This record gives sequence, C-alpha cells and structure tokens, in this order.
Amino acid sequence: MSEETIQLELNDSGVAVDLPMPSNRRDKVQEVPYRPVEFSDDDLPSALERAAIWLRQTQDWLGEAVDVLAVHLDYDDTKGSPYYNLKLLCNEEDLAGVPKIVREHSSSTTTDE
Repeated sequence: MSEETIQLELNDSGVAVDLPMPSNRRDKVQEVPYRPVEFSDDDLPSALERAAIWLRQTQDWLGEAVDVLAVHLDYDDTKGSPYYNLKLLCNEEDLAGVPKIVREHSSSTTTDE
C-alpha cells in the first residue's frame, strides 16, 4: 500500500483559494481553531440572510454540507461597531476544501485504472 500526498491550494490564512468568500466587506473568515466565519451588520436578518447565502454557495462548492460546529451571536453596542456579530464556527478541513479535493482525487485515480 503506497501513501499518496494530496496537495491543497490554500491562501495565507489556510483556507482554500477558491472557497466562496462572504460578499459583504464587513464579513470575513477568521483564524483557527474553529474557523469562525463572521457576518456583521446592524440588522440581524441581513446578517442571517448573508450567512445562509454563503452556506449555500460553500455547500455547492464543497459538494456536501459544511460542518458547522456552532453558531455564535454577539451583540455590540459600541459606537461605530456593528450591532450584531454572527459567527458560524466551521470545520477547518471543510473550509480548506479537503472533502472536495479527496473526492476529486479519488475519482481521478479510479478513472486512471
């Protein structure tokens, strides 16, 4: 049995280079350990809608449901700060595209045989 190395294309923060990014400039994928994907807004329904859109896009890109470990909501009333800060705590491997790469790699090896 031979071990094969799968090369992942990751950006500087360790997520896949073709991972769909949240569309609003206030939203972002944060650092490890949980990889919070943050959606900030002064309107909670807007933040939730953007989170849902991002989840659908990422699920389509990944080819399976994104493993969301937790949903965290902060309230911030500091002047000039977003009122709501919604964080989806996601599996780091999903955001790096591991399931997608493994699936693509396994399908290419089965067609080569």
